[in-house]
Amino acid sequence: MAPRWKGKDAKSKKDAEAEALKEPMSKIVSQLQSSLLQSDTCGFLSDNSVCLAVQAEQLDLLDKACFGRPVRKVEKDMYWFQLTLEEAFYLCYSLKCLKINGGAESGPSNDDELWHYLKSKKEAFPFYYKAYSHLRMKNWVVRSGAQYGVDFIVYRHHPARVHSEYGVLVLSRDNDDSVNGRLRVWSDVQCTTRLLGSVAKTLLVLYVNKNGHCDESPLCLENYAVEERTISRWSPEQCRERSI
Repeated sequence: MAPRWKGKDAKSKKDAEAEALKEPMSKIVSQLQSSLLQSDTCGFLSDNSVCLAVQAEQLDLLDKACFGRPVRKVEKDMYWFQLTLEEAFYLCYSLKCLKINGGAESGPSNDDELWHYLKSKKEAFPFYYKAYSHLRMKNWVVRSGAQYGVDFIVYRHHPARVHSEYGVLVLSRDNDDSVNGRLRVWSDVQCTTRLLGSVAKTLLVLYVNKNGHCDESPLCLENYAVEERTISRWSPEQCRERSI
């Protein structure tokens, strides 16, 4: 599937593509990683999200890299920013550029404690995080897919420049009921593919396999495997013989 760049006409679409090529997502994420490391940024757990106070430069980089969303301005050049659990753990554990509640008194003091806290907030967190990090490491932009009835939607670049291409559902190869409550019958598949098809998206199912490993530590993620499957709705028009 070719990317569908945003714009009112061919020229504006070409401009959006040129800007994306000039500043690829991998470069933007690297800049964000460097900025957060230099400022020693710390996030704070807030129920089912993580909040952090950032300066204007980091606010811009977080927006460009498509992590989280701004909440409000605290003071001059300081803003509160909110991350999902998957986004926060990706910056903390995978990119090593964000601390979350560094002190033992205020919350988890290491990766293992943070991992257990996140699992307590979201039972299927290991599955969703593995799927999220799998896509992010391939430089896909990953956002919530709640409005389309899926777990995530993914973009090749910033949503302001390109339309999303896939709606993502996360399932388990280990028959885990916390994530396997969907696509049990064909009517589920038809409803999901029809909805996504109506907004020019393809259903991408990510099957996460624990390979017999438990989830007591984030180190287990190295042993998890992800299988990708795309599912499209069959269109009879594409298979019908043309009349002579």
